[in-house]
Amino acid sequence: MSNTTPTTTRELVFVPTPGMGHIVSTLQLAKLILTSNPLISISIHVINLPVHASKVSAYVDSQSRDNPYPTRLTFVTLPPLLNPPDPSSPNNFATIIDLHKPLIKQAVEDRVRAGLPKPVGFVLDMFCTGMLDIANEMDVPAYIFFTSGASLLNLIFHAQSLADGHRDIDLAAEFSKPEFSAVVPGFKNPVTSSAIPAVLQEKNGNELLLNFTRMFREMKGILVNTYLELESFGIQALMNGDHKNIPPIYPVGPILELGDKSGGGGGTDDKDASIIQWLDSQPKSSVVFLCFGSKGSFDEEQVKEIANGLEKSGHRFLWSLRKPPPPGGIGVSSDSEPFSEALPEGFVDRTSERGKIIGWAPQVKVLAHKGVGGFVSHCGWNSTLESLWFGVPMATWPISAEQQLNAFELVKELELAIEIRMDYKTDMRTKKAAFLVKAEEIENGINSLMNMDEKIRARVKKMSDDGKKALEKGGSSYNYLERFIEDVLSNIID
Repeated sequence: MSNTTPTTTRELVFVPTPGMGHIVSTLQLAKLILTSNPLISISIHVINLPVHASKVSAYVDSQSRDNPYPTRLTFVTLPPLLNPPDPSSPNNFATIIDLHKPLIKQAVEDRVRAGLPKPVGFVLDMFCTGMLDIANEMDVPAYIFFTSGASLLNLIFHAQSLADGHRDIDLAAEFSKPEFSAVVPGFKNPVTSSAIPAVLQEKNGNELLLNFTRMFREMKGILVNTYLELESFGIQALMNGDHKNIPPIYPVGPILELGDKSGGGGGTDDKDASIIQWLDSQPKSSVVFLCFGSKGSFDEEQVKEIANGLEKSGHRFLWSLRKPPPPGGIGVSSDSEPFSEALPEGFVDRTSERGKIIGWAPQVKVLAHKGVGGFVSHCGWNSTLESLWFGVPMATWPISAEQQLNAFELVKELELAIEIRMDYKTDMRTKKAAFLVKAEEIENGINSLMNMDEKIRARVKKMSDDGKKALEKGGSSYNYLERFIEDVLSNIID
């Protein structure tokens, strides 16, 4: 399959958002497509964003070296912008994407001039919709790769319809009202203000996200990183006309990097080995794992409450305790050493027999380990899918992005997790939360997680099995990916 020469294949152009989570998911989707059909080649065009450049570059280099499809999978790293926009400007990211349009167009045209096949389609990240202009200029269709789940897609289509149907309403202000509650297609329960992502509650962010959503409607299809068995209610709402004028939906997940080569930033083989060795010494399903993503960090006051809650719970724990970013930093917490100076005096000594504090965590390896019995998670979509894949029950503690909505879905809609908090939310500018989660609440949440109701635990196990079956031949996601590939190949006019 990998020996097929580029001149006999039909090329898809992928443009991911230049962040690690998006690029990793994009590459895994590309590999699924290449495995499924030998008639397709893929070029992944990597936007050079200085703030993520070193991690992204290291990841791309490693994947290029280990490329299982050397003649059909190509990475094209774009040159840096000569005049990048002010990072503090409210529309900084959208401007960066727009400024890359001519670079993407030139890179694609250069490949065609070199004798490689003309693209039969563009697959654009959910935040790179502006690249649709290039696809239109080249007279080829474009598709969206939506790296989150069906719940967010339902919410933003609904929000965009509201905004366009009631232009006199300040939708961000409405979503921010504490009493806000609305029936949204794809949800069984009313969606409340606390579950609305912060970006939709902030005027500039709201307008930007809804502009992206308007562009979604102009695409030929939307690939979603979810599976029918997980979000059946939400997917049916997207497919059955609950939203008007949206393109075909292809749930093709769970799309995961299970080799844990995502280059989380601070992990080394030695550090990974020491973590796994510690887990090896723990009884089966006895350890609660606390990890809050690459941007997940807390101030000293909250760290002390978590520590006190952990200590009082009496459970074994592995805690990825990240340092907050420096003042004026970009929001990515420190990768290497843990934020140990914030811990209560004597905590490490008192818990040394049953706990381990780390900085960066090899999350996939940890979740795959038999010693882990529960996951206190920020509910990022990748982390959610990983936890379900390995059948590890979750306790929700969202922080930013769409994590509150994911927590709401996991606890209320799907009954697959228990709540520490669903409404924890940091301010987009200050990175501060509106309240402190106290030790007693954390202790109770950890106890509920580690002594979870067997019905919930059984549902998590079934969802784990269903996710694996969805990707197998004849499974729901396998079949939807086949439909997508059929649609791509139907674009060819020889």
